[in-house]
Amino acid sequence: MTILVGYVPSPEGEAALRAAIGEARRREEKLLVVNTTRGDALVDPRFAREPDLTHVREDLAALGVDFDIRQVLGARDAGEEIIDLAERLDASLVVIGLRRRSAVGKLIMGSAAQQILLGVGCPVLAVKAEG
Repeated sequence: MTILVGYVPSPEGEAALRAAIGEARRREEKLLVVNTTRGDALVDPRFAREPDLTHVREDLAALGVDFDIRQVLGARDAGEEIIDLAERLDASLVVIGLRRRSAVGKLIMGSAAQQILLGVGCPVLAVKAEG
């Protein structure tokens, strides 16, 4: 089976990646690192650049984790992409990082994390960055 982690180059993304690595090692499962953007902005800070991905590849290889990395550039938002991938791959676990947002911000803007928590059919591990 596969553990899917939603990765963004941020403290929350790193926290999610570390938690997913621990779960993949403990369960002896493959890890799929997913980074996605809708591509509707010239610059998306959540879309990992090559140095970010090199860092992830080197860490996972050094730890001996069986992994794959996918970057998705599409019309759908991150929550939809992760839900779809989790279902297609029959993921055993989805790991996401949470960032602090106000209740008003969540209400007005929605939340990819909330969408994933409600939409994915497997267990979800939501982690926060330290600090």
